[in-house]
Formats: sequence, C-alpha cells, structure tokens
Amino acid sequence: MNNQDRRTFLKAGTTLGASILATSAFGVSPTIGKTAPGNEVEKSPPLVKRRTLGTGKHSLEVSAIGLGCMSMTSNSYNPPRDKGEMGKVIRAAFEKGITFFDTAEFYGPFTSEEYVGAALKPLRNQVVIASKFGFKYENGKSIGRDSRPENIRKAVEGMLGRLQTDRIDLLYLHRVDPQVPIEDVAGTVKDLIKEGKALHFGLSEASATNIRKAHAVQPLTALQNEYSLVERVHEHGTLDLCEELGIGFVPWCPVVRGFLADRFNEYTRFSEESRFTAVPYMAPEALKNNMALLNLVYEWAVRKKATPVQISLAWLLAQKPWIVPIPGTTRIHHLEENIGGTDVNFTAAELREFRTAFEKIKLIGVRASESAQKDV
Repeated sequence: MNNQDRRTFLKAGTTLGASILATSAFGVSPTIGKTAPGNEVEKSPPLVKRRTLGTGKHSLEVSAIGLGCMSMTSNSYNPPRDKGEMGKVIRAAFEKGITFFDTAEFYGPFTSEEYVGAALKPLRNQVVIASKFGFKYENGKSIGRDSRPENIRKAVEGMLGRLQTDRIDLLYLHRVDPQVPIEDVAGTVKDLIKEGKALHFGLSEASATNIRKAHAVQPLTALQNEYSLVERVHEHGTLDLCEELGIGFVPWCPVVRGFLADRFNEYTRFSEESRFTAVPYMAPEALKNNMALLNLVYEWAVRKKATPVQISLAWLLAQKPWIVPIPGTTRIHHLEENIGGTDVNFTAAELREFRTAFEKIKLIGVRASESAQKDV
C-alpha cells in the first residue's frame, strides 16, 4: 500500500470509527465518589467500556482507554495548544465516555495540570486524574530527578493547586531517582494516602527490583510504561510481574508518537531541535525499515474494518484485561478514532496470526529485552 493509498484509507477509516461510536449502545456510568456540593452540573458519561487497575482495596476503575494530556502543553512533539481549545478536547473526552486523564508536573512544566484542572473541575467526582512527581525545578525548568520525601510533598501540594482538587487519584513516581531508596518514596506516598492527598500509587519505567520493593511498602495500583506494537520490551518480564502482584499496566505512547497513525514515513526528516531526533525508532533508517510493520497494521485495519490507530489500541487492549492505554491527542476527531479502538475485537486465533506476522519484522531502534529489568 503506497503512502497516498494509506492516507485515503485513514480518512475513510476515521469516518468508520466515528460511525461505530455513534451507533454503539451506551449505558450510564455510576458517579465516581460522592457528588460535591455545588456540582449539580455533573452528568454521568456514557458507558463505553471500563477496566480495573490493581486489585482489592488498591483497585481503581477507569475507562478502557484514557486521555494522555502531555502533548497539549509540553512542547515535546508539537507546539503547545490553546488552553480553551484543549479544555474542549478534555471535556469532549468525558462526554464520549473517557474517565481517566493523565498528566504530570513535568508537562509544561506545570501547564498540563493547569489545563486538566480547569477543564475537569466541574466533573471532578466523575473522573480519575493521574499525575506524576519526581523532578526538581528552577526558573520553570527541570534540573534533574528529585524524589526526596520533602520534594514529593512540595510537588503534591503544587499538583493539588494546579489541578484544583483535594486529592490525586493515581500518584505516580515519574522516574526513579537513584539517590533516594524506593522504600522512602513508597513510604512518603503511603503517608500521603493516609492523609487523603493521594488515593493510589504508581511507578513509571521502574525495574522489577524497585517495583517489588515499592509494592511491599505501599501496594501499587499501576505501572505506566511505554508499550506498543513497536516497543514491546515490557513483554520480557514486566507484564508477568504485574500479573503476579496484581498491578495494572498503563501504556504510554501506544500509537508510537503518531507513527502508527501514518503521521510519518520513510521520507520524514526532523529538524535538529525536534525531540523526535532523540527517539531511536524515529531515525531515518529506522523509519524506512519499520514501515513494514505499519503496512502490516494497514492490512489488518482493512481486514477488521477499522483504522490503523484502532488496530494498534485494540491489540494492546487484547493483551490483558488490566491494560489501559492512554493515547494523547489535541483534536476531537482523533479522540473519536481512539475511542473506536475499544470496539475492535480479536479472536485468539487472530492474535496468534497477527503476532506471528509482526514478530518476523526485525524492528530498528527498539529497546533491548534486558533493559526491561532496569530503571529508565
């Protein structure tokens, strides 16, 4: 399939995805928590699908996919967007059934939390907000990792103010600080949970050793790691560990920074200042090589009457019932396409066939399998 054909297919497929959404039978979701006084404008979102992260009293019910809010303000892979326009996207996500919103103090820094807080304030008791700490800032810029207990508390107080809330539903350590024992981090979050300032604990890109150590102090509800059809490193032990310990898994970058949305091809080149230049699988030789995977995904999209993005998200959802991807977007029609991925199903035989095919493709720029056991 050539590039023009792919783009034509994508346009048609997006329309199909929106049609699927429009004709789906929606139920009504129960309110998450109690209705706050003065929040009578809150309405229960349509029940698209729900999943559970974690187990027992540490479990957290969320929509089957969430909305990643990094790209709205971070200037990482596109220019920051207007706050009012992004508020419309966030509210549209809720109206279409998404209840899980992911942000971090690092995004902006700080502005992503401000956008999320402003947009979700009227809906606070019907949504789950996840945010992340783990860095130190000077003059509005990150100057490195810092997970000392006093910095965690300072970070959380800032989060609460920017998010206009009294608690963080899922509080992640963004990246492990090698200077601070993970037990100290988990202990601090445990205290914050006792105080009601956080409800659940998560880690991002931590080693198996640190996952076990943290979980022993304060049970983890979720890990947030990169996982997609391109980057499958966490199939080498991390997913098995989650299953063993009862921890949910939240894939970031599930459509590979737009690669599986046909945003790039073998002719794409990035400017020197672009953050894409630091991503190994976005290098020119990697993009050229890895197009074979995108072409395979297109074949399956035609077969399943979906779009490549929807196939990519549906495949992740099919791996485990406790996997909840968080694709990011700044456009409502892309949001609708993402949600349509929850309506695409694979049989067990199809999953085996698909995996057999894509595992024959030797990808360039992906992580070595042993790196899954290390802090990133």
